[in-house]
Amino acid sequence: MDAVEEFLADVHRLTAQGTGTPVCGRRGHPAGHLCLVPPAEIGLEELQEAIGSRFGEPRRLATGGTADPAASARTGLPLLAPFGERVVEMRAWAYGDRWIGCGTTRTGDGDVRLVVLVAEREDPAAGLPEPASWVDGVVAVTGWDTDRARTVDWAAVETRLGTGLPADYKRLAEIFGGAGAFDGYLQLHVPDAPFDSSDIVRHTEWLGEWARTRGSDLWEPYPVYPAPGGLLQWAGTEQADGFYWLTGDPDPDKWPVLAKEDVPDSWQRFDGTTGEFVHRLLTDPDHPFSSARWFDLHWFQSYGT
Repeated sequence: MDAVEEFLADVHRLTAQGTGTPVCGRRGHPAGHLCLVPPAEIGLEELQEAIGSRFGEPRRLATGGTADPAASARTGLPLLAPFGERVVEMRAWAYGDRWIGCGTTRTGDGDVRLVVLVAEREDPAAGLPEPASWVDGVVAVTGWDTDRARTVDWAAVETRLGTGLPADYKRLAEIFGGAGAFDGYLQLHVPDAPFDSSDIVRHTEWLGEWARTRGSDLWEPYPVYPAPGGLLQWAGTEQADGFYWLTGDPDPDKWPVLAKEDVPDSWQRFDGTTGEFVHRLLTDPDHPFSSARWFDLHWFQSYGT
């Protein structure tokens, strides 16, 4: 293991749930975070890229000596607090109940030095009003910045697929961007994703062709879309769990969710919306595919657009 990988392993260990309040040993630094010593042979951009390869696309908290004026406890302010006006650059990653920060600060002598720290992360949904919808609830519990939403040409997407799509799924795909995973686990399939496996159009076309030419035994007793009433996949996991809609109803908003582990005869049906399914997966420890059993706080790990 080289120095960078060893350093990333140290960062990851500090994000473990239930490790208590981190305490920094640097003079004048308050409790609630821990500063680390980065490898001497790596620069800022390379280190941010290395952290991003493990924790996804970061949020920009400070650029060129100017901090985000809207920074709050929900968006990463604990990463700026130890350094005050000395912060030059800072990128932030959420991971469970921790923030990870990487940037530069000015010393008392005016030099610029590389800093990495792990800080406590508050519950992003604490103190917020009751969400108006399941999708709003997903935004609240992940602390996601809706300013990062994108525009999707749904008419073109649905024309290519040959079907409409559930409205709340489309909101999730717009709000949460090009590709990514909730709690680093549930990966959405979205239009124009950077990878074929997570692009809802390209993956649907590939899956339909596979079922047509090789059979749909893997999905029995259900057919695979575009077969009438077939399964259309909208999410998956690294553990090969699959999440589908059963497309028989002419109204996509009434499609149930069917979920399957990577074992035969493991189908489970959920008669609710996509947004409700995601929200319950994040927050209900009794949900069969719950990530709430492993994480007290939740996040969306973006893979970029």
